[in-house]
Amino acid sequence: MNERRGTPRELLALLGVAWRGITWTIPTVRRELDGWRQRASRIPDPALRADALETLRREHMNAQGAALFAVLPRRRNRALLRLLVAYQVALDYLDTITERPATDELAHGHRLHQSLLDALDPDAPLADYYAERPWEDDGGYLRALVETCRHGCAALPGFAVVRPLALSAAADLSVQVLNHLTDAGERDAALRAWAAEDGLRYRELPWFERSGAASSTLGIYALLAAAASPRLRPQDARAIDAAYHPAVCLLCTLMDSLVDHDKDQLSGAHSYVAHYPDPAAAADRIHDLIPRTLADLRWLPDGPRHLVIVTGMIAMYLAQGLPPAFAADARRLRTRTGWIALVAIPVTRAMRRMQTRAAGGRRR
Repeated sequence: MNERRGTPRELLALLGVAWRGITWTIPTVRRELDGWRQRASRIPDPALRADALETLRREHMNAQGAALFAVLPRRRNRALLRLLVAYQVALDYLDTITERPATDELAHGHRLHQSLLDALDPDAPLADYYAERPWEDDGGYLRALVETCRHGCAALPGFAVVRPLALSAAADLSVQVLNHLTDAGERDAALRAWAAEDGLRYRELPWFERSGAASSTLGIYALLAAAASPRLRPQDARAIDAAYHPAVCLLCTLMDSLVDHDKDQLSGAHSYVAHYPDPAAAADRIHDLIPRTLADLRWLPDGPRHLVIVTGMIAMYLAQGLPPAFAADARRLRTRTGWIALVAIPVTRAMRRMQTRAAGGRRR
């Protein structure tokens, strides 16, 4: 397939996203992460403190990716950016600590992940997220992340419009608890059962693609960004939700799994791309998803900006380099993603180097 040429609106969107990213988003996210790093350093429990600090060091680019959605509104919105960063920091923190051994993995994981629902429901009572392990004390770190998100939601004029859609997507994030089950057979059986409970939703997808789509936060971030507008209409919120769930979320989950394929194979962690018959089949599936997913984004309000952001997310994965089993597919995936990715990949690589150097400087 020939590479699609960009439209003038897409070019303007790319320039706008890049300019705001360089001049505001990146430095502001860095300051937000510095604040959470200081908060994490005061966690009383030494194991939780080490997990929180290591997660912030290792996953700092995830927060930058989440904050990309702060460029969707036409004006800078610090409350939105703070919300996006805090939600991603909470998600990454939970992703780390739910990997720790527990007597009842599911009960502990689901209790912790209730925080991701509470974070998007300012009127809900706060839960005791460590009730299954009361001897652990994070000094209020997770609760502070939740409360920061709730304040951010309350500050968004269109939040009431997106609230039910965002909460539905947040409820689906509980699938990540199943992803962390240590027994592979038990994990796959639990994920199959979870997918079957969805009934008719996403019925065209196999069970592992359903759970993969549910494990992504990108649809939540797109909805929160849309809620920055006081003129957001319910039909526009539904259109955004439908474009991201499942297509965008599935695509980015598969890209993440593809990049981590070798690491997951060594560690025994759950790998979504490993469910395909072979690496070529996984790459073919991603190759087919890309153009259809990006085409749907063009019809959204502010479609060019959605297109640039999602393409930028794909570029972030491609910029990391693909494992040897997928190395032959790198070129066709870049071409399939289009001209924006060809521009974004070298920029993303440069950004990663800058961010890594900055993180290293702070550790010293």
